[in-house]
This record gives sequence, C-alpha cells and structure tokens, in this order.
Amino acid sequence: MHDADLRPPRAVSQEMLCAGHGPADPARRRLLAGAGAAAVAALPGAALAWQPAPAYPDPSVQVLDPAFEPYRLFNAGVERIATGMRWAEGPVWFGDGRFLLWSDIPNDRIMKWEEETGAVSEFRKPSNYANGNTRDRQGRLVTCEHLTRRVTRTEYDGSITVLMDSYQGKPLNSPNDVVCGADGSIWFSDPPFGIGGNYEGRKAAAELPHTVYRIDSASGKGEAMITDLKGVNGLCFSPDGSMLYVIEGRATPNRLIHVYDVADGGARLSNRRVFLDAQGGTIDGMRCDVDGNLWCGWGMGEGKDGVMVVSPQGKRLGHIHLPERCANVCFGGSQRNRLFMASSHSIYALYVNTQGVPGG
Repeated sequence: MHDADLRPPRAVSQEMLCAGHGPADPARRRLLAGAGAAAVAALPGAALAWQPAPAYPDPSVQVLDPAFEPYRLFNAGVERIATGMRWAEGPVWFGDGRFLLWSDIPNDRIMKWEEETGAVSEFRKPSNYANGNTRDRQGRLVTCEHLTRRVTRTEYDGSITVLMDSYQGKPLNSPNDVVCGADGSIWFSDPPFGIGGNYEGRKAAAELPHTVYRIDSASGKGEAMITDLKGVNGLCFSPDGSMLYVIEGRATPNRLIHVYDVADGGARLSNRRVFLDAQGGTIDGMRCDVDGNLWCGWGMGEGKDGVMVVSPQGKRLGHIHLPERCANVCFGGSQRNRLFMASSHSIYALYVNTQGVPGG
C-alpha cells in the first residue's frame, strides 16, 4: 500500500546523489546518519584488513576477452572491507553520506560501512530479514523485506512507508531484489525464497506466482509485469532505461538472464529474449555500467565464485575471482567507479575503469 498523503521531497538527480550533493535539510542529514533506525551499534574489529595480492595486476581480476582490458586498472586490487556476515546481500551506495548499506539476511540486520573511516556498524536491527535495497529518485532507501513480505521506503526522518505488501488481496511471497526506473517507478522481484524456511524469514505458503512487479511513482499502484519465469531474482536496467534484464534463478538446465524492451514510458515490457545462459554458473544480482556491461554476482564453487562481467552483446569479458560466492553488487565511491560486492560472509571492493549507471 502507498501512503498517498506523503508529499515527495525536492527531486534530486541521481548524479547529485552519487557525487554527494543531495539536499542538506536537517531531516535528510538525520537519515544519512542513520537516525530513526534502530540504535547504531559499533562492531569492534568488524572492519578487517584484506590481504592484498602479492603483485599488480591482481591475478584475481581475470581478462576473458581483450575488450575487458580497458575496464581493468592494472594497479587496483580486490579489497575486503567487512566480514562476519552470514549471508550478505543488497548493497546500496549513499554518495551524499559516503557510506554503503547492505543486508545480512539471516542475522536480521542492515549493515553500514563508512568510506572515510572504514567503520562497520549496524544500521538497522531488526530489519525484518531485509534482502534487496536501492534508492528512489529522491534518494530514499527502498528495501525488500522477507519477514513482513513487503517493500518499504525509509523517509528522511527515519519513518517507514509501506509501498506494497499484497497483490489482488494476497500477501506477497518474499520480495527479493529491487531497482528504480527512469520514471521513478519501483520494480522488484518476488520469488518464495524467503518463505521456504525459518533461516532468512519465516516458513509460509506462497499464494502468488513468482512475479516481477512495478509500483507506479504517481499512483502508488502495483502491477504484475512478469509472471512466467521460475525463481525471478536480480533486476537491472540498461543505461538509457530502454531494456530490463531479469535473472531466472530456477530455469533449467541452466540459470538465465532474460532481457525485455521497455515501452510506454516504462509501463510495458515486450520482446523477451535470452540474453545469457549461465552454463552451470549461478547468477544472483547484477548492475550495469555506463557502457551497458553487466556486472553479475556469480558462483558457485571453486573457480566460479565472484563477479562475471558481460558485454551488451552477451559475451563474457572478465571474471573477478573471490573466495566466496557473490550474491549482489553495486557501484559507488565519489566517481561511481568502485565496485562493491556482497559475497556470503564479506563485502569486497574493487576500483574499475568505468562508472556504474547513476542510481545503480
């Protein structure tokens, strides 16, 4: 459900948000400081030093195709900036606060890493077993919650607005990943992963099919956009917003990325086709850079875990090898050129020679 009485704050471009030039009103500053959330608890020793590669270039950044060479910085290596999670997911960058948030689903909390100090703390606990996170076009945090089976928005004063928790009179399954469209609409996937047991939520029966929903920015109405994929998971828009990529996590024999054309001002999808066959790999979440390449959380197993970089033509360009399966990624830093990778127990980071799409 949408809170129709809330008046949206002054619109802010995603470029401003990522660069750190958002609104400076006191309410917004409280949000950036974590006010209104559960008490922020410091976690001594949680920000651990990553043992760097013995030499540059970092051998964990593998070039699969010469087209990946321009995106690799020869003197940038993979860093571990936080660890101690049970299952890290849903990273989102706050450029105007210079911090990263992500979900630690089984521990029922959202975590925070501060770029200036490297400090790691709890931003919100309990989080209702939060999974995916993003920011809307006004810079507010949008979160998928397993326990309450809803999508919420955190206002500048820290209060929570429920954007959607049911469809056609039935509760959602367990909202998983979420992105914001160019028109301000909110898109999220809703598989039953979070209600399959009592580890990442609470066991319950699914009453709706695996669905990708769109919440209209003007009316707040939710609409089912995709209902014929098995295990809908990560979502990502192309740089110009003309295409939507969707991961089908239970496709057989292999997991797939589908791509759709976006029409009617972002309100309609058409022309579905297979963009990538994982061929035995596991795809989870993904984000797009300004050249249209997809940076995909990848696994699972030795030699597979990490991030796979795929061209707009569906060709595998590079592989960032990690010691843990990567669930999801986002771009951040002052120039949106730092890739943050939520990977099982840890968060990893790597500077790259490209930029993430604003808001991604």
